[in-house]
Amino acid sequence: MSTPGRVRIGELSRRTGVSVDLLRVWERRYGLLAPERTGGGQRLYSTADEQRIRAMRAHLDGGVSPAEAARLVTSGGSNGATSDELARALVRALDDVDEVGAHAVLDRMLAELGLERALTDVLLPYLRELGNRWACGHVTVAEEHFASRLLHGRLLALARGWDSGSGPRALLACPPGEAHDLPLISFGVALRRRGWRITYLGASTPIGALVEMARELEVRIVVLAATTPVRFADVIEELRAVTDALPLAIAGEGATERIAAETGARLLEGDPVAAAYEIARAA
Repeated sequence: MSTPGRVRIGELSRRTGVSVDLLRVWERRYGLLAPERTGGGQRLYSTADEQRIRAMRAHLDGGVSPAEAARLVTSGGSNGATSDELARALVRALDDVDEVGAHAVLDRMLAELGLERALTDVLLPYLRELGNRWACGHVTVAEEHFASRLLHGRLLALARGWDSGSGPRALLACPPGEAHDLPLISFGVALRRRGWRITYLGASTPIGALVEMARELEVRIVVLAATTPVRFADVIEELRAVTDALPLAIAGEGATERIAAETGARLLEGDPVAAAYEIARAA
C-alpha cells in the first residue's frame, strides 16, 4: 500500500502521463527520482518526485533534449543566462560550424527562455543578421547553409505533431520562388501553441496546389510568407483568385500594404510570434 504523501510507480505514472518504463529509465539514467523503500523493497514516490517529472515533461515539450532537461530539473534550473549571452553563444557555435555546441546552446535557450522568447529574443534576430552578413560577404554560402540547415531541422523537430488536435487549421506556404521558410515555420510553431492545427507546405509552393488543398482540408486561413515583394508580385492575379475563395494572409518582409490592398489579403505585421498572436486573438 502507498503511505501518506507517497505513491507507487503505477500511480505516479497515472498522475504524470509518463509510462512506468520511461519513469524507470529517468530514475536510473538521470537520477531524476528519489524514492524511499518499504521494508519489502517497494519504491514509493513523493510529491517532489511528481513535480520533477512534470518539470521534465515541460522541458521536453519545449524541445530540450532529455539529458539537458534532466540536468535543469535536478539543478533547479540555476545559472540562467541572459538572451544576449545565449545569442552570442549561438553565433559562436554556428560560426565555428560546431553542430554539437549549437544544439547544446539551443537546448539551454529553450529551457531557460521558453520557446517564444527564444524565437523573438534570439533566433529571429539571428536569422535577420545572418541574412545581412551573407549579403555583405561576411559569411560564406557554405556557412549560411550550415546555420540555416541546423536551425531548420531544429524548428521542424519542435513542430512535430502540429497537425494534431481539434483546433482551427491554418495552411502555411511560401509563394513560388521563395526558399526562405524559417520565419514561417516559427509562425506555425507559435500558432500551434495557441491551439491551432498546422498544415505546412513549405518553400516555393504553386498557388494552385495550395488552393486545392485548402478547400479539401477546410482550413480557417491560408498564410503565405516571403522575404521580398517580388515573390508576391509575380503571382498577384493568382492571389486575387485565392482571396475570392479563401481567407488569405500575407506575411514576412515581402508583405506590403500595397500588395495586401491589391489582392484583398490580410497583412500580418510584426515578428512571427506577434503575427501568430494576432491570428489567434481574432479567431
